[in-house]
Amino acid sequence: MTSLRQRIPAPALATLTAAALGAVLAGCGSSDPATSGDTSDGGTVTLVTHDSFNVSDEVLQRFTEQTGLEVEVLRGGDAGTVVNQAILTKDNPQGDVLFGVDNTLLSRALDEGVFAPYEAAGLDGVRDDLTTDDRHRVTPVDYGDVCVNYDRSYFAEHDLAVPTTFDDLADPAYRDLLVVQNPATSSPGLAFLLGTVAEYGQDGWQDYWSRLADNGVEVVDGWEEAYNTRFSGAAGSQGDRPLVVSYASSPPAEVIYAETKPDQAPTGVVTGTCFRQVEYAGLLEGAANPEGGQQLIDFLLSDEFQRDMPLQMFVNPAVDGTELPEEFTAYSEQPERSHSLDPALITENRDQWIEDWTGVVLR
Repeated sequence: MTSLRQRIPAPALATLTAAALGAVLAGCGSSDPATSGDTSDGGTVTLVTHDSFNVSDEVLQRFTEQTGLEVEVLRGGDAGTVVNQAILTKDNPQGDVLFGVDNTLLSRALDEGVFAPYEAAGLDGVRDDLTTDDRHRVTPVDYGDVCVNYDRSYFAEHDLAVPTTFDDLADPAYRDLLVVQNPATSSPGLAFLLGTVAEYGQDGWQDYWSRLADNGVEVVDGWEEAYNTRFSGAAGSQGDRPLVVSYASSPPAEVIYAETKPDQAPTGVVTGTCFRQVEYAGLLEGAANPEGGQQLIDFLLSDEFQRDMPLQMFVNPAVDGTELPEEFTAYSEQPERSHSLDPALITENRDQWIEDWTGVVLR
C-alpha cells in the first residue's frame, strides 16, 4: 500500500522548520492565480501562505462570485520561512493577507509590526480559547493538536496497555517504542517539546527528556521519516516503533485514504500528550488592496471555507459549531485538554529550549 505521506500532504500545521527562521530568502515563492469567474469589477487580492495551504476550487469560485475579486495564492515555503519573509518585506509586502502564522511564531510577527488591525466579520463565532490578540491584528482560522499516535495492532498483539500520559512514555514498559522528531527541524517535534515544557515547567522538562532518552526514544529529522518509515502503524510502513509524534487528525486520514475503509482507525491518539497549534490570518501592513484583504479574511471564517478545511488540510475549523466531515467525528479522538504556552513565552525561549534539548538528548 502507498504511504500516508505519499497520498496526502502532512497537515497544514506541519510547516515550521526552526532552521528556516534565520534564513535570508532570495526568492518570493510561487504564485497560483485562482481564476474563477468574471473578476473585472474587483481586481485581485493576494494571499501569502505556506506550501501546505489547499482549498477547493469551488470554494474560491464562491469568493470570486461574492466579491468580484480573483485570489492569487503566493506560496513561499514552510510557515517559518513565510513569516521570516513577511518581516523582511514588511515595508513593501508581497501580498494583502498572510495565512499560516501559528502560535509558535505569532509573537515574533506581532512584535515586528507585520499586521494591520482588522476585526473580521464572523469573529464572534470563533472559539474563545483560540483568540489571543485584543488588537485584532490576526484572526484565528484553524487549529490542530500534535499528539503521540499509537499502533492499535501492536498493543493488542503484545497485550500491553496503551500509554495515556507523558510520564507513561518514560516507563520501562515502553522502552524503545517511541519515535519523535528533532524540534530544530520539525514542527511536530517542536510542538511535542513545547508540550513537555507546558507539562513539567521550565525547571522540569529537561529531566523528563533525560528519562525519555534513557528509555530508548528515537529521534529523526522530520514527520515523514518518523511516521512513514519508523512508525509501525502507518499504511505500508515497515517500521518497528508503535508510538510516534504526529497529529490528532492522523487516524481519520488513515481511514479516508485507506484502499478498503476499516471499521476502526488502525491508529489512535494518546490524548494526554497533545499540544495545541493555532493558525492565524492577518491583513499585511501596507497591503496594496486592504479592502480586498479584509473581504478575504472575512471569507476565511465563512461556513464555506471552514467546512472545506478539514479534508483539504486536515485541521479543525476555528468557528465553533462548524459541521465536520463524518470521518473526523467517527475516527478522531479530541483531547479534553490540550497543552499550551503563551506565544510570547515561546518566542522568548524557543531557541534556548532547542539548544538545551539538544544538549540533553543528542549529546
